[in-house]
Amino acid sequence: MRIQNWGTFWAIAGYHVALLVLLPFAWGDFNWATFAIYFVTFVLSGFAITGGYHRLYAHKTYDASPAYEWFWLIMSMLSGQMSALSWSNDHRVHHSHVDTDKDPYNINRGFWFAHIGWLFESKPLPIDNRIVGDLLKNKRVVFQHDHYGKLFLLVNGVVFGIGCLFMSPLASFVGCVLLRIFTIHHCTWFINSLAHMWGSRTYSKEQTAADNALLALVTFGEGYHNYHHAIANDYRNGIRWYHFDPTKWLIWTSSKLGLVSNLKWVNNIRIQRTLVKNDKQLLLERIRHEIDETAHEFRTKLEELSKNFEGKAAELNKAYRELKDATDERRRVLLIEIKQLRRELQAAWKSWVSLTELTQQRYALAH
Repeated sequence: MRIQNWGTFWAIAGYHVALLVLLPFAWGDFNWATFAIYFVTFVLSGFAITGGYHRLYAHKTYDASPAYEWFWLIMSMLSGQMSALSWSNDHRVHHSHVDTDKDPYNINRGFWFAHIGWLFESKPLPIDNRIVGDLLKNKRVVFQHDHYGKLFLLVNGVVFGIGCLFMSPLASFVGCVLLRIFTIHHCTWFINSLAHMWGSRTYSKEQTAADNALLALVTFGEGYHNYHHAIANDYRNGIRWYHFDPTKWLIWTSSKLGLVSNLKWVNNIRIQRTLVKNDKQLLLERIRHEIDETAHEFRTKLEELSKNFEGKAAELNKAYRELKDATDERRRVLLIEIKQLRRELQAAWKSWVSLTELTQQRYALAH
């Protein structure tokens, strides 16, 4: 690995070494307050990244009040993960060029590169107005970006000071600051590395991003990564009721309190329509140079099945719209039609999934 970003390298390597050296000396001074402060600041730093940096700023999946923004912009100092502007700039590039050489943390270069090496090997991406022009108009985001270093020292200094009221300065520094930054860093980095290697690809089999319920437990719901890469404009990552996604619950609860609004979410039919559209485009692009008879059959079948699925989905949506204002007699008829259309749509979806899997197997497209 060729290191180019030496400042970031020494900062991250330095605190890892400091934690390793100091932890044995500080451990004896840890008490209930150490773990309480660690836990509270860890949770706040995690939500600041997932609910603030990721779902609010990077993907604009909901709107927030100024007070809500300020709170999480300040709490993000506990995570030590650059400004919201820089973080969102890198993340949007990642989504635009995932799994390619232009992907800042391309998993195809290996686990360690995607996990942490990209921070050292590559120079920081410049802030691009074409990528984060909307955020450059946000005075709160720009203020945090311009004063990041001072805010980071201030917020963590306050945490250190509070810790000193209940324990030794060494225990406060190690347990309430270093240990929290270490764990939130690696939990976040697992999304760039493990979440692109380990898990199921339910929604988009063409991408390395995978859904992993275990990772969701330590990343505040970010483990459902295949869905997120397939449908990035949904405020949820875990879309099922049983999915562990506390960030989703935080955003939803905040909306009920009037702190956030305009939550963006996608229903199952729209999810499948989006996946069919994206998969078709990606698969046709990947086999465009193939000239054998099988490739021609696949192209024809991709067009045919995608058109069939889109037609069934359109019919079902039309029936749902008509149902809202239908008379009782018409409503009974529509409910029967909807039940049949749902069965047909499910069959069309299964046919589409089977075809995409066959296409990948035939042309070795799967990662």
